Amino acid sequence: MDKLIQQMKVILGTNFGLYFKSHSFHWNIEGADFVQYHTYLGDFYTAIWTNTDFIAEKIRMLGAYAPTGLSRMIELSAVEETENIPSPIGMFNELVSDNDKLIVQIKAGIVLADEANEPAISNFLQDLLDQHQKHAWFLKSISK
Repeated sequence: MDKLIQQMKVILGTNFGLYFKSHSFHWNIEGADFVQYHTYLGDFYTAIWTNTDFIAEKIRMLGAYAPTGLSRMIELSAVEETENIPSPIGMFNELVSDNDKLIVQIKAGIVLADEANEPAISNFLQDLLDQHQKHAWFLKSISK
């Protein structure tokens, strides 16, 4: 159970990192396709933000506390911070990579949930995986 709880915290941190990066790209995107990119990124970060609460609640349901500090969230995240403002396509390429990192963490969580006999957590993560696989399709299509 401890491994599952730790993995859920990594999923939470990675989700939070992806949320923040996509929101900051939303603020800073420019170019000829600004309206489409800005709108897409708004929808993308909103979907990720919504999942943040659900992931934290699953951690609480497992009897653990969700991380409370920003530094702890950064520490747990597989998403690296961005110091500069990339080009629009550079932004989407980063989001492709970071979304893929979250997918890897979700898949690891599914394995651990199954091993811990936590089918509700596994089902939740499978639904989350489905969402992020669809995001991957969209992000990869935009970045071509």
